[in-house]
Formats: sequence, C-alpha cells, structure tokens
Amino acid sequence: MRLKVLLPMTVLIDEEVTKVVAEAENGSFCLLPRHIDFVAALVPGILSFESDEGEEFLAIDEGILIKCASMVAVSTRKAMRSRDLGMLKRTVREEFRARDEREKKTRTILAKLEADFAKSVFEKM
Repeated sequence: MRLKVLLPMTVLIDEEVTKVVAEAENGSFCLLPRHIDFVAALVPGILSFESDEGEEFLAIDEGILIKCASMVAVSTRKAMRSRDLGMLKRTVREEFRARDEREKKTRTILAKLEADFAKSVFEKM
C-alpha cells in the first residue's frame, strides 16, 4: 500500500507500507493491503504504520483517512513522526506546552486590545 500523510503546507509521508493502524471515534482499526475501500474521521491520537524498515508512529491531530485501492491518504492539520513512542510522547507534550504559552500570550494581548478599545470609545462619549 502507499501511505500519504498530507499536512496543510506539505506532504509528511509518501511511502510504501504493509500495515496502517489508526483510531476513529468508534475505536481503532487496522488496514492491510487487501482491505476494502474505507473512509474514516480520525480522532487526535497515534497512527502507526509498518514498512520494510519497521514500525513508525505519528501523533496526529484530528483528520480524515481514505483508503482507495492500494492508496491510503491521511489529511490532518498537525502530525509528528517518530520511531520511538516515548520520544514522540515527550515531543507532543513539549509542543502542547509551547502552544499553551502562545495561546496564553495571545489571550493577554487580545484582552489588552479590547480594554484599550473600550476605553477609547468611552472617552469619546
């Protein structure tokens, strides 16, 4: 099977695989080369796949998986790849921490802009 993982700005993976395991809202599923055509809405979690080089893991955001003939396409907003599940966990945790910090700063800036705007409107009244 050919696995393609598509991010908004790039193709993260485009390679031959022998197995794909992913998770949808109703649970995990496994795709093998002769599996019927299939579409699933993926939940945030771990997608694993096997190739000649061994098993690899992707931490993914929610997305869509489509299996059509020998092609498996996954479209997601964010994904991180690793052969080591422990390393992937640490990387995801660090990314979430950084994202939380950015969101906190953004909320602070927005609150200040709203307060300044409200103050300028009331001063003109």
